[in-house]
Amino acid sequence: MSSPSSTKPDPSAAAPFTGDGAMAAPAGKVKLPPVVWLLGAITFIMGTSEFVVSGLLPEISGALGVSVSSAGTLITAFAVGMMIGAPVMSIATRRLPRRSALVAALLVFAAGHVVSALSSSLGLALVGRVAAALGNGTFWAVGAVVATAAAGPAASTRATGVMVGGITLANIVGVPLGTAAGQLGGWQAPFWMLAALAVAAAVVVARQLPADTTRADTSLRAETAALTHPRLWLVYLAIALIQAGIMGAYSYVAPLLTERAHLASAVVPLAMLGFGIGALAGTTVGGRLGDRRPYTTLIPATALTAAILGAITLWATNSVVAVVLVVLLGAAGFANNPIVVGEVVRIAGAGRSLPMALATSAFQVGIATGSWLGGIALTSSLGLKGPSLTGFAFALAALLPLGLLAASHRKAESARS
Repeated sequence: MSSPSSTKPDPSAAAPFTGDGAMAAPAGKVKLPPVVWLLGAITFIMGTSEFVVSGLLPEISGALGVSVSSAGTLITAFAVGMMIGAPVMSIATRRLPRRSALVAALLVFAAGHVVSALSSSLGLALVGRVAAALGNGTFWAVGAVVATAAAGPAASTRATGVMVGGITLANIVGVPLGTAAGQLGGWQAPFWMLAALAVAAAVVVARQLPADTTRADTSLRAETAALTHPRLWLVYLAIALIQAGIMGAYSYVAPLLTERAHLASAVVPLAMLGFGIGALAGTTVGGRLGDRRPYTTLIPATALTAAILGAITLWATNSVVAVVLVVLLGAAGFANNPIVVGEVVRIAGAGRSLPMALATSAFQVGIATGSWLGGIALTSSLGLKGPSLTGFAFALAALLPLGLLAASHRKAESARS
């Protein structure tokens, strides 16, 4: 594997090496530094923000006087803000110390939530969501580089798994609590809480992250040179399709459970808790297997995700079946996330913020596309089957770039051996 300062992409990198050419310790035996766990804790805040809206769409639509599908544009707007903001802010902040960039990102994130909480119209709420997304995208672009560089090439997927684990923990704890708070205290309540947590996180980062955590190489040419490998773009495509599959359905989990499976709205946070527990299990398994067997884990997990989405389309009219399928969707879908991000690090080289920012954008392209088309399908003749059917089509399509990547990986392994 190339060293963190290398600009040359690594086409295979199945067995990680240290900078002096010696074999690195197995990923499972490498102790992750404290900064990785700090950043993972902050992604809890980010993940709660990104997914809590899904559980509050009925309350938001009622308060703002818009349809549920129109309220769903808050999810799409957040995704679009991250999609555009991550690479743009990665370039704009590339000469800043990483600590300064992370603090600024958290403060912008907090400000966006304040704007949304104060809004009385969908338009102003959308402005707040886009601002929060810019902060979120900047945090991911910089934070993922800090985490993977600190962990080293032998444990980059594990470090990514910790950060993604913050999102899964958000689904287990943050999103259900935020949904319950929004149902009890008004939909703005979780937005105020997230703003306060983001400010507190900015203070912790300012105090705990070393002041000399600067970029190893600030050359824009070096950043863009890492984007020239075709396999990297196949990974981006796979990320987008997988996320579109998951979020095409999950963005509308509240109407799926209340209107199709006939669950009481008070039970929706518990079902979302189940989704989060499944996601945590999937992320843990994916993070541990991804460094050693990336594609033999990715392809079955994606195929299982497609199968679950098909099952939701056909059989989610029963309340127990619907909840079980939502939990399984979290497990299968989130198993992919640490692996695909780890592949971006392997191919582009560690320490590159622009390729990582584009990975964040790829996630958000998928989330925006899935939630948007899922909303269109919801209002079509397909009705409540529409979002999961949309997700099924995307998950199935993701198997194509993953198959091409697996074939390329096997070819590189054969040539090396």
